[in-house]
Amino acid sequence: MENAFEPIPTRVKDALEILILSVLIYYSLLFIRGTRGAKVLTGSLMLLIVLALLANLLQLHTIQWLLGRFLPIFTIAMLVVFQPELRRGLAHLGSWPLFQGKSREREMIDIITEIAASLSTRKYGALIAVEREVALRGITEAGVGIYGKLSTEILEQIFYPNSPLHDGGVIIHQDRIIAAACIFPLSQRLDLHRSLGTRHRAAIGLTEESDAVVVVVSEETGQISLAQDGRLIQKLEIGQLREKLASILLDSGRTSLASRLRNLLNSRTDEDEDERSFYP
Repeated sequence: MENAFEPIPTRVKDALEILILSVLIYYSLLFIRGTRGAKVLTGSLMLLIVLALLANLLQLHTIQWLLGRFLPIFTIAMLVVFQPELRRGLAHLGSWPLFQGKSREREMIDIITEIAASLSTRKYGALIAVEREVALRGITEAGVGIYGKLSTEILEQIFYPNSPLHDGGVIIHQDRIIAAACIFPLSQRLDLHRSLGTRHRAAIGLTEESDAVVVVVSEETGQISLAQDGRLIQKLEIGQLREKLASILLDSGRTSLASRLRNLLNSRTDEDEDERSFYP
């Protein structure tokens, strides 16, 4: 049976192999950079290179034989030395959005509903936007960068009445608080009820210009509202809020492959930013 594929030219295969090896070496160096075993690996490689050069120049056959037998042992030793880093790297790989499915969205929904219930009980005003396909970079850059892990504790500190970040809105993307004290565009619609305050008009305005979902907690009444696509649903109970968020954010049809790949590529950056996070 004839091969259905034409043989790949030798030059193309060589270029492909060089590209693959270059990428592997680059990310391997990036992975071990700053780790405890990096110096061990550097010193060991330098020693092996010096010994190999001396053995070849001086025709030291015994050392050449030993080096040939030593390479498999050296590989196993490096696996032992970098065992903590390898385990952490595999754990990060399993947490990437491409493999994790909807777990980040579910965790985000739980935290948002929990903080909404807490703030509603105490009548603390809040404005929480969930960034989706349309990036809100212009709004986040005008606010105060947080880049912290999403949690109820941080959100409570942000929306505490005496907090300097209390005014304005918070923008969330999956399990990250991107920015706080953000100014959302106000809706200019004339058909909105006069009783709607600035937070509600800002929530409607943002959803008119993007596909974001915005949760609002009224400072006067403690009522919870949800804005999407320029529409505002008011007087939501906690169970209703959870159901609405789940129906929007867990809808597989709205989460594209491109979005998942973008999250996958950005996940390493998010992890690095965690080390520089600012917590109010």
